Amino acid sequence: MTKIKFDSLPLSEETLKALTEMGFEEASPIQSLAIPIVLQGKDVIGQAQTGTGKTAAFGIPAIELCDPAIKSPQTIVLCPTRELAVQVSNELKKIAKFKKGINVLPIFGGESFERQVTALKRGVQIVVGTPGRVIDHLTRKTLSLQSVKQVILDEADEMLNMGFVEDLERILSSIPKERQTILFSATMAEPIMKLTRKYQTNPELVKVVGKELTVDSIEQFFYDISDNQKVLLLKHLVEIHQVKLALVFCNTKRAVDELVEEMQKHGLKAEGLHGDLSQNQRNHVMGKFRNYTLNLLVATDVAARGIDVNGVDAVFNYDVPLDNEFYVHRIGRTGRAGNTGKSFTFVSSGKDFLRLKDIQNYCKVKIARGTLPTGEEILKLKKQNLFDQISSLLTQGVPDFYSSVAEEFNGTGISNEMLSAALVRIALGTVEELKDDRRRDGRSDRNSRGDRGDRSDRGFRGDRDRDRGPRGDRDRGSRDRFDRGSRGDRFERGSRGERSERGPREDRNNGEKMVRLFINLGKKDRISPGDIVGAFASNSSIQGKSIGSIDIYDSYSFIEVPEAKVDVVMSSMDNNKIKGKTVNLELASKRRA
Repeated sequence: MTKIKFDSLPLSEETLKALTEMGFEEASPIQSLAIPIVLQGKDVIGQAQTGTGKTAAFGIPAIELCDPAIKSPQTIVLCPTRELAVQVSNELKKIAKFKKGINVLPIFGGESFERQVTALKRGVQIVVGTPGRVIDHLTRKTLSLQSVKQVILDEADEMLNMGFVEDLERILSSIPKERQTILFSATMAEPIMKLTRKYQTNPELVKVVGKELTVDSIEQFFYDISDNQKVLLLKHLVEIHQVKLALVFCNTKRAVDELVEEMQKHGLKAEGLHGDLSQNQRNHVMGKFRNYTLNLLVATDVAARGIDVNGVDAVFNYDVPLDNEFYVHRIGRTGRAGNTGKSFTFVSSGKDFLRLKDIQNYCKVKIARGTLPTGEEILKLKKQNLFDQISSLLTQGVPDFYSSVAEEFNGTGISNEMLSAALVRIALGTVEELKDDRRRDGRSDRNSRGDRGDRSDRGFRGDRDRDRGPRGDRDRGSRDRFDRGSRGDRFERGSRGERSERGPREDRNNGEKMVRLFINLGKKDRISPGDIVGAFASNSSIQGKSIGSIDIYDSYSFIEVPEAKVDVVMSSMDNNKIKGKTVNLELASKRRA
């Protein structure tokens, strides 16, 4: 479509000045389509991928429509993750730089609740938040939405995927019906359409095919490699392609931690990003990555949502993504701004090959099979890279200091030839050969359970963690479902690979209907089934023999109690303690179909 200049749109001088300072002259396709419609006050459904400029598409009109004289929130933007909330907030602040009296406040878990309350009391026109923290403020009556005239759901599909539907409905029902509702989503699946039918009025659809789906600038490869060779292959590929900045994706938090440890053992500058990091830790890691003091950022899909860093040389799918769109989101972080990029996908099982085939069909692209480099090839490439570096250095000129150091070595009887050989040996290092230990049926030499991990590590749909965990990690994690004082983790469900909450059911032993409860303590708290039964029996009228199954996971557990005893158990145990840890009990929500 024809590009539109921002100065041809009905925007204020202050906003145009800010956009010019940000280096923007022409609107992107999604901005050209959405901004005029949003400025008219119409409801909008925007279908656009990450990296298409959708933040400014809703952010510019949001700022234009705000009245600085009104000191309460007029626009609320809901985001699935803390990272995205921060990114959106920062973008809006830049756009509003010259708009006096327009204040933007990000609210999410992991940061001081009181500081957010103080900022709200001073006066805020635009709130950018995660559903969990917004609910917290609504519950504590520290946030009023009665002045909100515009609500924006950014990455709505992701919020629904992460189980926020009830939270979104509660928030939307707290906002006056006379409002503008804007929804942005990468997909238009039925759950999204159901949401639009319920909460939007005659919405206009603006749709742009994301740049991420146009992968001409990205060379895509996959490698058939056994699990125990993946770290070594990653190291070799980083060396061969002289990767300075790369994202490495794993499917679970545990895999991120394990991989970072292994990569650091191999001398790679790597750190992890997932839901168990505090906000300060996340900011620190991201700062190092943006400043190039960190070469490799290892992340889960959800933790990486909202990360927008230019100059990424390559993306490594250390684990094959569990969703086709994840692949698109992953590789779309390289090959930007006219640059070329590379993506490498490691395939380690028959299941991985099936996923890869689905991805190729979805993206309508052929991913080339990479050939495992031999030790000789690696040395040859490293030698060439070293030669190029030396040639460049000699062109620039070598300071006299280094010549004097070389002369000192000569003075000890070391010839220039011996010195050069020794330095080359240090520079090239040793090369550990990759072993082609694949089985003929396409699977690796791992045991028959493949990469399934243990039951508590597998995520939604078998092994689909996606860094979600259940809902409790949303405060500590990137989804930010929960930061409610001392209430601890809140998980709404297990995953399909785990036991999941079943709601009322007929108990096999006595026919009583049983209800599954969530408790915020798990293995990390060193609790056992006996601890739970003992605490329940001693603090409530329930007998130990009446308690049903107990499932304990790393940071949370599920326990079944008779439906008739639910209220008394919850009232007697909530905020009580087990092994010195405060208990938070909740009804376990039914999992998604």
